[in-house]
Amino acid sequence: MIVIACVLLVDSDGRLLLQLRDGNARYHPNVWGLPGGHAEAGETPEQTAERELWEETGLRADGPLRPYAVQPLPELGRVKHYFIGGTGARQEDVVLGEGAAMVFVPRGEVLDGRPYTPGTVEVLTRFLAATGYAGTATAG
Repeated sequence: MIVIACVLLVDSDGRLLLQLRDGNARYHPNVWGLPGGHAEAGETPEQTAERELWEETGLRADGPLRPYAVQPLPELGRVKHYFIGGTGARQEDVVLGEGAAMVFVPRGEVLDGRPYTPGTVEVLTRFLAATGYAGTATAG
């Protein structure tokens, strides 16, 4: 199985960072997802999440990333690891390193009908409903 790591990064206003994949993406072009990507040789999922967040956004979480979920996607030959992090960064601090756009989206607009990468809606639905969501940014 190919290991993928993604980050649920929440800013101090409770907005979640989402990535619009560009039309040239090898997998799932022109849909929304989370910052993240494939593990490199010898990396743990957490190291992958930290590296991908930095490469794609120029941001680091304010504190350690916390494991949130592991999602096997056998039909795609992948397993996704999700991590939670908080940040005091603002939209203007984001440096787009990959994708067509990277935006902090208010909680109430995250599941507003935009198309997502496989498995993402299920994780977002659970994450947004969690009682701990509100404290994510300050917990980082």
